[in-house]
Amino acid sequence: MKDFQQEVKEKFYLHFNLVPAILSLVSFVLVLLIPKPDALSQSAWTMLAIFVASIVAIIGKASSVGVVSLFGIALVAIFKATAPHLDANGAALPVTSKMAIQDALASYSNELIWLIVIAIMISRGIIKTRLGERLGYYFISVFGKKTLGIGYALALCETLLAPLTPSNTARGGAIIHPIMRSIALAFNSKPEDGTQNRIGRYLALVNYHANPISSAMFLTATAPNPLVMEYVNKVAGTSLHITWSTWALTMLVPGLVAMFLMPLVIFFLAKPEVTETPNATSFAKDKIKELGPLSLNEKLMLGIFALLLILWADVPAMLFGDMFIVNPTTTAIIGLFLLIITGILDWDEILGQKSAWDTLFWFGALVMMADQLNKHGIISWFSDNFQVWLLSMHLGSLLVFAILVCVFFYSHYFFASTTAHISAMMLAFLIVGSQTIEPGLRVPFYLMMMAAGSLMMCLTHYATGTSPIIFGSGYVTMGSWWGIGFVMSIVNLIVFAVVGAVWWKILGLY
Repeated sequence: MKDFQQEVKEKFYLHFNLVPAILSLVSFVLVLLIPKPDALSQSAWTMLAIFVASIVAIIGKASSVGVVSLFGIALVAIFKATAPHLDANGAALPVTSKMAIQDALASYSNELIWLIVIAIMISRGIIKTRLGERLGYYFISVFGKKTLGIGYALALCETLLAPLTPSNTARGGAIIHPIMRSIALAFNSKPEDGTQNRIGRYLALVNYHANPISSAMFLTATAPNPLVMEYVNKVAGTSLHITWSTWALTMLVPGLVAMFLMPLVIFFLAKPEVTETPNATSFAKDKIKELGPLSLNEKLMLGIFALLLILWADVPAMLFGDMFIVNPTTTAIIGLFLLIITGILDWDEILGQKSAWDTLFWFGALVMMADQLNKHGIISWFSDNFQVWLLSMHLGSLLVFAILVCVFFYSHYFFASTTAHISAMMLAFLIVGSQTIEPGLRVPFYLMMMAAGSLMMCLTHYATGTSPIIFGSGYVTMGSWWGIGFVMSIVNLIVFAVVGAVWWKILGLY
């Protein structure tokens, strides 16, 4: 019997972390026990309880995000917690079991989710061909005579790769981080030897803080951005319509300024002991020699990279008219098909892209829950009450603007997933802003919230998938990580608020 109990215990712990799993269950029960507001139905309140429990499980890492999402989908279907369908006369129909599971799985037809999934697969081509690695070493060979120059080389490489790598974890953790570590080790900077401050700590911090900024610059630079775009377009209406190209245009100048300042600010916050690195250029050149001449696959990858950027930026439509507009998801499918027929990737590799299929699964579940909260009227109920509170405070539009952005931004201390955070809070905050901020400031507010959805990743060592990879390398202590992250959050917010406001005014957006 003891062996059986031990086996059951081991199997449970293999798939669940007991404490956060219990907290998730408790949060589910507590929400259900709280008397629901009169304005909301019982199924709406049950949907909220499932969503809260899912977010708690994700934050506490009760299990993998995929397992939590599967459980959430099951609960939605079991409790029939989806919003009622309407008949031809507009009357609500009772939710059947079939309706519930169809609604629970409906988001998997969302084109934006497939855009991210396919683009993650495409980013595999950059890693496999070693094009990203070559690009990083090339910039270091040009700018690497000083430590600060190496920092700028890493930041530049991050920026150039961002449009085509929607997994910010793949970009910062799988492409840039190995380059950063090889440079640090070349200068005998190792955490295990206590020499991390020679150069490694500085490079690790630059490696990381380039990631949130580049993620804010392009729609396809991190997974949750299409969800942010969908929310902004839904709330902004005719005052602002975001596409791939408008996202890139609006974020270009504040993003470049923030990226330029970041290595310099970190240089003063975590000044490396080694500031002159004349050997770095020769080290990078040796690495490029090891890679050999540009391979056919790298040339093909460059060509496909360029084609995708042209199509995502709507260049054909600009030149030849709207009939040549290509949907961003269609563009991604074209890119993936080209990678397959050119032999850069094969179908078995596509099937083996665990992170892409995992993203499809959990991202679809969270999008479904957020959509159901909206259909149930919970988002509007929350935003209406939050709006009433803000109006009762008799605050000016600028102060309301700042409160909404900052509360949304710094609440990321409580989240280990940007997608979970955005799913839980973004739409409600956008709605409140649209109803409490004067019309002349609403477009800058929407754009600041767009940027905040990525920039908030700078705060903690669990803020996004990239952070535990770089933090786990041991070059930065937790105290330094949090302290410098807070300073960088202020710098980034100021840059986007000031430079962004001027740039958006020049573009005539408000």
